[in-house]
Amino acid sequence: MPKIYLDGNSLTFDDVLTVANDKSAIVCLDEKAKNHIKRAADAVDDFVKKGEIVYGITTGFGAFKDRIIPTDKVELLQHNILVSHAVGVGPALDEPATRAMMLIRANTLAKGHSGIRVATLELLCAMLNHGIHPIVPSKGSLGASGDLAPLAHMALPLIGLGEVIYQGRKMPSVEAFSLAALEPIKLAAKEGLALTNGTAFMAAVGLLVTHQAEELLLAADIAGAMSLEALNGTPRAFDPRIHEVRPHPRQIQSAAIIRELIAGSEFTREDDPLNVQDAYSLRCIPQVHGAIRDAILYARWVIEIELNSVTDNPLIFFDTDGKSSILSGGNFHGEPLAIALDYLSIALTELGNISERRTARLVDESSNGQLLPAFLIKDGGLNSGFMLLQYTAAALASENKVYSHPSSTDSIPCSANIEDHVSMGPNAACHACEISSNLEAILAIELMAAAQAIDFRKQNSQDLKLGKGTAIAYALIRGQVPFIEKDTLMYPYLNKIQDLIRTGHLTQALRSITTLVN
Repeated sequence: MPKIYLDGNSLTFDDVLTVANDKSAIVCLDEKAKNHIKRAADAVDDFVKKGEIVYGITTGFGAFKDRIIPTDKVELLQHNILVSHAVGVGPALDEPATRAMMLIRANTLAKGHSGIRVATLELLCAMLNHGIHPIVPSKGSLGASGDLAPLAHMALPLIGLGEVIYQGRKMPSVEAFSLAALEPIKLAAKEGLALTNGTAFMAAVGLLVTHQAEELLLAADIAGAMSLEALNGTPRAFDPRIHEVRPHPRQIQSAAIIRELIAGSEFTREDDPLNVQDAYSLRCIPQVHGAIRDAILYARWVIEIELNSVTDNPLIFFDTDGKSSILSGGNFHGEPLAIALDYLSIALTELGNISERRTARLVDESSNGQLLPAFLIKDGGLNSGFMLLQYTAAALASENKVYSHPSSTDSIPCSANIEDHVSMGPNAACHACEISSNLEAILAIELMAAAQAIDFRKQNSQDLKLGKGTAIAYALIRGQVPFIEKDTLMYPYLNKIQDLIRTGHLTQALRSITTLVN
């Protein structure tokens, strides 16, 4: 079983993927980290005993920052923040996203600047280890002061409230705790605020969609290469000399990937002075896919930093003599993630746009020079063939343009105008998920159409060979979807190709022949 030790400094992108997708993974606190956690919790206890005025510990929250809380009510204050802030709506997060959020929140608290107790944090880890997953609505967070509503729903089971999924059933958290031999706790000073005030929701959803984006881009490389072959395109546009004089690294990489996928192909055309270049959707694959690679890498970079960042407020620090101090700031603000995820959404939308244009060229005989029959079907008219698949791709590409409107350019002031600028990063993360889901279908449609077109080309020249990478991808597709002779139910085949993409089986075709993507 994988074992992940949390210390606030060492959590990796792949660690989160492991815990999100593998319920057998064990999560525990690093022993050295426990000392830092305890030191901060002791400092909070000391602030309370001294009667110091500290935001969120001996004061209210947000616009209530100037309301002093009596010492005997500081624990009730932390209980109240959970019950009052758990007001999310909409569909619940799926299991991987919920697990990722719990892990990321636990890790940032393990850094030892938040004032939570070891026992509280260990209970959060125990929920992960027992597979107790809070029901967390996906809507309601502004992304500053962090993901308050989702994280409140996540933390409710710690105090015996809220609902969870456990052993495949929805149940009250107290029932799940009883079955797992766990006990709810009573929160101490600062703990409710520490649990809710941060960016774990948008970081978790953003991480998972970024990983999905990495896989979708590889699938798009394969689809683009297959369409190039299906349309008798020229490999000249992928000549390394072209890309070396415009040295964007990911453009160079994208061109090299296409060259490897089509290496040895007999489906591309040799130099033709009467047909020297292809349409942009083929010729400009390296430039477009390369720019999208940059956006995905940027999202990954931002998220990797966020995984080991302290994102609540206020924060506790210690000088070299061990003296504690507490500072209020704004690390809960999700702007770095919001902008990165908006950028990712724009990039994935563009990946869908160029894929849909290649599909349109495959089905339109006037665009492909009558190389292929209209809508990739025999007896056109009686049969509609791939006509409606392109409609679906167009509809999804259009929908993505709406979702890719930047969430981070919007802000609505809250909490009596104290919290007067928010990131809307959670919206950015959720929109990126919608776009990536649509993109998966758009790419599946292109792959189906390209395979169908390749078969028509083969009927005219049986001996033509595909490239070393596209041949593998073509075989995988044909293992799921036959050549379409006449109109038939298409959606089951589309679902199968989406599964090939979603499971990563298709992208293994690329990884098996190149080291350029590892």
